[in-house]
Amino acid sequence: MTHRDEDGRAGVRINPSILAADFVNMQTELARIATADFVHVDVMDNHFVPNLTFGPQMVERIQATSPVPLDVHLMIADPDRWAPEYAEIGAASVTFHLEAATGPVALARRLRQIGARAGVAVKPATPVEGLLDLLDDFDQILVMTVEPGFGGQSFMPETMPKLRRLADEARRRGSSVWLQVDGGIGESTIAQAAEAGADTFVAGSAVFGATDPANAIAGLRAAAHHHRH
Repeated sequence: MTHRDEDGRAGVRINPSILAADFVNMQTELARIATADFVHVDVMDNHFVPNLTFGPQMVERIQATSPVPLDVHLMIADPDRWAPEYAEIGAASVTFHLEAATGPVALARRLRQIGARAGVAVKPATPVEGLLDLLDDFDQILVMTVEPGFGGQSFMPETMPKLRRLADEARRRGSSVWLQVDGGIGESTIAQAAEAGADTFVAGSAVFGATDPANAIAGLRAAAHHHRH
């Protein structure tokens, strides 16, 4: 699968967000996205963002039933304390917010030691200049293309220069960091994000709202590949 490519930047990854799934039928919903690369799991604590989803117990159950690895996105306060628990559950990737972490590099190192890929996320208004010298400290950088906290929002094209800046610097340094986007991603917006340098795409309703999720995943993957440089 593409997420196991040795050259992470060469692949395109589609990570459906279960925020758009039917929570009551989670096992069935997960089975519908078996052709995805990861399942994107949004953990919200009603502190860092004004919404509440689920915690480690639910994520552990998702981990036990998912046909694809977990890409956990922590929209929580104090990730320095809580993020390692999600890596210990067995999540393949754990992303925390730069705005919430007190020691992002140390936390990323801890996540890697446990065995997870370490990701860092930035809100639409957060600059990325401070990350440019730290690309090798993370396996993934998530540029939020909506304000975190709720699904179904519209894609914010004004976040693309930030993404392009990260992609240019990653290319210049020969970095294998994955560049992820999350928020309002569908067949029309995935082209903009791919052209700006994203290689990992979180899609919610565009996948789970489709009659045939596998077909939707294939369509998104093809559109991203077409616009990748």
